[in-house]
Amino acid sequence: MSTFVQVKTNLFLTILKQFGTGVIISTAFVHLFTHASMMFTNECLGELAYEGTTAAIVMAGLFISFLIEFVVQRAMRWQATKKSDTDESFSSPKAVASAEMANITIMETGIIFHSLLIGITLVVAGDSFFITLAIVIIFHQMFEGIALGTRIASLGHGGGATFWHAAQTHMHAHDAPVPVVDRSQPSTVSLARKLLLASGFALVTPIGMAIGIGVLDVFNGNDPKTLIAIGTLDALSAGILVWVGLVEMWAHDWMLGGELTEAGPLTTALAMFGLLAGMVLMSVLGKWA
Repeated sequence: MSTFVQVKTNLFLTILKQFGTGVIISTAFVHLFTHASMMFTNECLGELAYEGTTAAIVMAGLFISFLIEFVVQRAMRWQATKKSDTDESFSSPKAVASAEMANITIMETGIIFHSLLIGITLVVAGDSFFITLAIVIIFHQMFEGIALGTRIASLGHGGGATFWHAAQTHMHAHDAPVPVVDRSQPSTVSLARKLLLASGFALVTPIGMAIGIGVLDVFNGNDPKTLIAIGTLDALSAGILVWVGLVEMWAHDWMLGGELTEAGPLTTALAMFGLLAGMVLMSVLGKWA
C-alpha cells in the first residue's frame, strides 16, 4: 500500500513539475521577453541606436546563469578530486544537493526580479485596471509558485540531479539507472532551508507593492530612466529563466538522464500534458500581465 501511494505521489509531483516547467518557459518568452521589448520600443524612450538591445540583455542573463553554474560545478569537481581519485565523492548526495541548491537559487533569482516588478506594477496601475490586474496576478503568482515549489520540494531526494551531473553519469556509465525521487528516504536538504527558499518568493511581491506605495506620487511609467530600468530587469530575468527552463528543467528531465528519460507511456503522456498546460495557461495570462 505504501509503495502504491509513493508511486501515485511521484506521478502527481512529476506532472506538477512539468506544469511548472511550462510556466517558467512561458514566463521567460511570453511575459518577460515581450514586456522588455515593449519597454525598449516605447515611443517615450525614442529610437535606440542598437535594435537588438532586448536580445543582447537576454543573452547576458543567459550567460550569467551558465557562468554561475559552471563556476560552482568546477569548484565542486576540484574539491572532489582533492578527496578522491574517482568521481564518487562528486556524486554523493551532499554534492548533488549542493548543485541542486545552485540551480534553484538561479531560478529563484529570475523569478524574484519579475515578482518585484509585478508588485510595483500592481500598485502604480490605474484604478480602472486594478481589479483585473489583481486577479491575473493572483493566478500568475500561483503558477510560478507551483513551478518553484515543486522543485524546492524535490531538493535532496535524488530526483533533481543537475544537467552536469546527468551528463557525467551518461559519460561514465551509459547504462546507468535513471534517477528517481525517493520520498521514503529523508531529504539531504533541511526543511528550514526549503522554507527559507520558499519565503523569498512569498515575500518579494508584497515588498514590491510596498516600494510601489512609496514611489506612487513620483512614479512615471513613461520616464526614459524607468523604461530602461524595467526593460533591463525584465530582459535579464528572461535570460535567467530561459537557461533554467530550457536546460535545467526541460532538457534535463526529458533527455539528459532525468526522471522522464525512460518513463512509461502513461507517465510520459501525463507529463507532456502538464508541460503543455503550463505553457498554454501562462501564455493566456500574458494577455493581461
